[in-house]
Amino acid sequence: MLAFDCSRRQFLGLAGGLAAFAGLGLAGCGGTTAPAGSTAADAALTGTVTYDGASSFQALVEAAAEQFMNDNPDVSITGSGNGSGTGLTAVADGTVNIGNSDVFAETKLEADQAATLVDHEVAVVGMGPVVSLNVTVDDLTLEQLAGIFSGQITNWSEVGGEDAEIHVLNRKAGSGTRATFEAAVFGADVPDFAGEAELDKSGDVQTQLGSTDNAISYLDFSHFDETKFKAIKVGGVEPTSENVTDNSFPIWATEHMYCQEDADEVTKAFLEYMLSDDVQGSLVEEQGFIPVSQMTVVKDAEGNVTEK
Repeated sequence: MLAFDCSRRQFLGLAGGLAAFAGLGLAGCGGTTAPAGSTAADAALTGTVTYDGASSFQALVEAAAEQFMNDNPDVSITGSGNGSGTGLTAVADGTVNIGNSDVFAETKLEADQAATLVDHEVAVVGMGPVVSLNVTVDDLTLEQLAGIFSGQITNWSEVGGEDAEIHVLNRKAGSGTRATFEAAVFGADVPDFAGEAELDKSGDVQTQLGSTDNAISYLDFSHFDETKFKAIKVGGVEPTSENVTDNSFPIWATEHMYCQEDADEVTKAFLEYMLSDDVQGSLVEEQGFIPVSQMTVVKDAEGNVTEK
């Protein structure tokens, strides 16, 4: 039985060779292969793909999965957005085929676990502070955000707003969005501060922030909703995709989709599709994300940003 590495380089070139390999038996979880005696040209892609992980780009994955299943009616793709840490653990354990994450696997898993996974960088997303509609502050520095999210600044009047207590809504530990926000705001010295609530998903932040006055939290750009809350500037810089591409806006993450090295055929085909023009050429931006190809900088696992 043949198992081969599903590295990003191989994925980018897989489209031309997928049909040739359709008849091979691949190690993995859930894919099936062509019956004996059938030709590769006659074989239809079939099987099941499961995923878990970051809620920040679950909508992008769901939209791509719907398109992929329309083109491949014998494929089923299902999953959840229970946080980057959950997704990485699940793919490392073999519970799901794909783990979606806002952060590099090595920042959440033991080194030996992370080494078994193959990374696919499918998009970049900006993340920024969001406040209740009644908050008058529209710009905070990283230092002011650090004061608020460490519990040292507790009243909006301390940062130029009205005399009102600040209600801090945080994400749960293990959230890739939280890890990205804290890395940008605090660096390596992250305080032990939960705030008034630690919410499971981005949608939970949207709901609670929309119904709470004088509150602050953070979300990825794709979850911004000006009817429920306000996204604010950081150090005078607007939270836009254009400002993320060159790191002018400093809070952003690469969206990763991890698989096992011996992933099955249908999993690899879906990951190849995520990197294809069908997704990268339109769907990524339609869903509020940035194609990796538009970035003029890169960020490593330690958070260091360098020019491409």
